[in-house]
Amino acid sequence: MGTKLRARPDNLLLALRLVAGGVFIVFGLGKFVNHGSELASFKAYGLPAPELFVVAIGVIEVVGGALLIAGVLVRLAALVLAADMIGAIIVSGIAHGELVSLTVAPAELVAMLVLLRTGPGTRSLG
Repeated sequence: MGTKLRARPDNLLLALRLVAGGVFIVFGLGKFVNHGSELASFKAYGLPAPELFVVAIGVIEVVGGALLIAGVLVRLAALVLAADMIGAIIVSGIAHGELVSLTVAPAELVAMLVLLRTGPGTRSLG
């Protein structure tokens, strides 16, 4: 019975990593697949060098999401992705009222804070 109880948190951490990582990968790939639209949004946010920002954020989200899924360098990835989500909440959510940055981004931020605290769990490659 003790083994089953210990396995539950690891299963939950695995599920959290898989779901959060998948969301980051999808949104990160969107920065490349829908590059024109994403670039227009980044320009509207008033960010310096929006061409650079859209690519950098896309890479951060794809690579970070992949690291979460694999369970490698999870705390580092979670830290960088948490900063990404804080930026999204402030720049596009609060400042521009974009719904995804006021719903998905805060949920992803909470997930990253959990992973920062707990690490990847035992079901990881790292």
